[in-house]
Amino acid sequence: MRIALGLSYRGCVYRGWQSQPDGVTVQDQLERALRSFTGADLRVVCAGRTDAGVHALQQVVHFDSPVQRPEHSWVRGLNAFLPPDISVLWSRAPGADFHAQKSALSRRYRYVLLQQGVRPAVLQGLVGWTHRPLQLQAMREAAAQLLGSHDFSAFRASSCQARSPVKTLHALDIACSADERCWEFDFHANAFLHHMVRNLMGCLLAVGSGRRDPAWIGQVLRGRTRSLAAPTFMPDGLYFCGPAYGAQWSIPEPARELPVLLA
Repeated sequence: MRIALGLSYRGCVYRGWQSQPDGVTVQDQLERALRSFTGADLRVVCAGRTDAGVHALQQVVHFDSPVQRPEHSWVRGLNAFLPPDISVLWSRAPGADFHAQKSALSRRYRYVLLQQGVRPAVLQGLVGWTHRPLQLQAMREAAAQLLGSHDFSAFRASSCQARSPVKTLHALDIACSADERCWEFDFHANAFLHHMVRNLMGCLLAVGSGRRDPAWIGQVLRGRTRSLAAPTFMPDGLYFCGPAYGAQWSIPEPARELPVLLA
């Protein structure tokens, strides 16, 4: 039976999603819990790999199980074997044709940024940080040049394994609090390249801080060369909100809201 799960996790202590020899990844933790719960060695497939230090509000995975359990049992049973910073949110049996990655129509990420003179302590690891004042309108002008289908090679990590650098960015919304200290950057695309969001963040902040003008980001995009762009920004404030699927799979909608303390 093919099972789909929705997960949330805090990525601070993990080396990203994908399994590693040292076992310190989210995938390793989940597969360990599945082994304890089912007695079988199961491999899971995720909707989108997250980097070290990146969080997820709703990661979606699937696996083929040799045992059957009620939906609520997958949730409660696996959570009993998972560490407290990883939780199963829901379980579905969408059918053998469902694929967590290939069936996804689009994906959303959100970056949460704190702008203040000193680095955060209580929120360390949960928000990004800059000490430079930011200009909202300049960043929105830069973001508008990135919308649509483009070759995003300039924002692609050298280790990226995607077959094509061409992705479609449906939306890039930027908002800030009234005092301009708390910022949110929402990215919606059909798919993302490795480090794409963090590399886009580095360029947007270069524009927002006045170090570059808005037109520069279009020049970087058309240049298709990673060395033209700003350095990769920190992972701390990046949240994978989740993938979207067709209604036939009965998969819950991607998470839109941040945990109440962050919001």
